[in-house]
Amino acid sequence: MRTEREQPWRYLAPAALLLGIVTVYPLAHVVWLSLERRSLLDPAPPSFTGLDNYARLAADERFWNALGNTAYFVAVSVSLELVLGLAFALALQRPFRGRAALYGIILLPWAVPTAVSARMWEWMFEPDIGVLNYVLGAQVNWLGSPAWALNAAVLMDVWKSTPFVALLLIAGLQSIPQDLYRAAAVDGASRWTVLRRITLPLLAPMILVALLFRTIDAFRVFDAIYVLTGGGPADSTETLSIYTYKMLFQSLEFGYGSALAVSVFACVALIAGAYVFLLRRILQ
Repeated sequence: MRTEREQPWRYLAPAALLLGIVTVYPLAHVVWLSLERRSLLDPAPPSFTGLDNYARLAADERFWNALGNTAYFVAVSVSLELVLGLAFALALQRPFRGRAALYGIILLPWAVPTAVSARMWEWMFEPDIGVLNYVLGAQVNWLGSPAWALNAAVLMDVWKSTPFVALLLIAGLQSIPQDLYRAAAVDGASRWTVLRRITLPLLAPMILVALLFRTIDAFRVFDAIYVLTGGGPADSTETLSIYTYKMLFQSLEFGYGSALAVSVFACVALIAGAYVFLLRRILQ
């Protein structure tokens, strides 16, 4: 029995060692850098400062602005993706002619690289020659106005990521026993009752899985917004990831930039922990 218990670890040890090298060590090094005053533009040698970088972070208005932008982006984009993804999944649940082709069309935005999608939407958002203003018959400065820029990034993210949510929810719908729907039809249950009493409760674990992936991914958003606006105008679209990038690779403040990176990791860990807790409660 002892040999049987030890055997899985023999197979998992190489993968665990590799993950430790490529994940745990860099993370520990970033945490250590966050406790130092280290900058390539500062002639003074690096020195240990303890929690000074985190005290600076707590008083940094730019950090709180980036956190607010990130939270808004996550809340709006993930909510819209869930609603639209669920609508697509329910529409594609039943077989009909052309469903396979429709699958391909829906998944196409998700297959396009994010940088390519962002550049394409940047052209669409052009105030003078963009197709979006042409269709709307308006002159909206989507990426140049602080009031519209972040919402434009949300629109682009919803277009790209909704297919991913729909794909996960379609898989969840296919796992629901059809006998439940047949029994509900015999009892004369309405579509709304079936959705509320059968579909959504049984789909809840997959909904949480989709929310987990999309919330974490949206919280770490970088490439889409960086290509669209670079964090502007007036830092109105600057997220935590973009702010961290600017501190590390533009300002070359490795100490404070590492503190920002640790804060992003801590937020993602808290989000993942909350979703895993809810998922365990549902599955119990």
